[in-house]
Amino acid sequence: MSGAPPIISLDKLVKRFGKVQALDGVTVDVPQGAVGLLGPNGAGKTTMIKLLLGLLVPTKGKANIAGFRPKKRSHRLAVRRVVGYMPEGDCLLPDMSAVELVSTLGRITGLTREDAMTRSHEVLDYVELEEARYRKLDQYSTGMKQRLKLAQALVHDPKILLLDEPTNGLDPKGRRHMLTLIDDLGRKQGKNVLLCSHLLHDVESTCDYVVVMNKGRVIQQGAVADMTGGDNLRLVVSYEGASEDFARALGDAGFRHESRGERELVIELETAVDDADDIFAAAAQARIAITSLDRVRSTLEEVFLKAVGEHESHGALAPTNGAPAKGGGFDDGSNNGAASA
Repeated sequence: MSGAPPIISLDKLVKRFGKVQALDGVTVDVPQGAVGLLGPNGAGKTTMIKLLLGLLVPTKGKANIAGFRPKKRSHRLAVRRVVGYMPEGDCLLPDMSAVELVSTLGRITGLTREDAMTRSHEVLDYVELEEARYRKLDQYSTGMKQRLKLAQALVHDPKILLLDEPTNGLDPKGRRHMLTLIDDLGRKQGKNVLLCSHLLHDVESTCDYVVVMNKGRVIQQGAVADMTGGDNLRLVVSYEGASEDFARALGDAGFRHESRGERELVIELETAVDDADDIFAAAAQARIAITSLDRVRSTLEEVFLKAVGEHESHGALAPTNGAPAKGGGFDDGSNNGAASA
């Protein structure tokens, strides 16, 4: 992604539905690669995707995807050829078979009849629907329908994939299968993927870069590795001895800490340091034996909840950034709630 031009650029993008402002002056560059578009329900993620596809017209501002302006009719036709879209809602025709649906949508993108049929069989094999390709779609399970929606997004071998809540409604096995496919497309096949989700785990397991939205604004963006690294160094320390004495010695030495279990503490340092000599000194003072010491990375849940909290506390006026953005709560993936608007 480094040095490459952004695959998506938004400049002061605004979208209103009557009195409701779904997007509030979004300015952001989305890099190439596997990118997560993450935010609480109602953050504006789906609205952004529909604007990129030309399905909606912006109230103000500009959108650019793969060098095309979807606001222009001629560019919208070009966008359909380079972008694959997996919508959140059910978009399947029940009286058709999978191969009929996928090949028909392939022809709409500009493929010949022969190429559309060949590609349909290839992508249905890829998503493991080969045995059900001639079955009517009203006989499909939720998991099969989701994989079919991914297949139709892939049929014309697009440069960019826009995936809107692809794991919505799936059971754990189906969700793992879908995430495996997305990870393969983004990280192994080199597709540009924009994964729109409110599920933290889905983004963390498949994406290298994240754009976070809240209330129609971009509030944070950056590489997942950088964002979860954190500014402070957090260490989990296991020990043997009197916990009260150790806690007191750490406090006297200026360390912030919290209990994480029996004989285990999480200690936070103001800045990253090269060694833990001061912690060992505090342990020696308290006659404590440290049995293990490991670095703890911040999770996306911690990072994003902090970003949303700061955004809310500032009246949604200023973005907070992992890498500077030019411009509810999150789900950890333990359940599949309603998807975002």
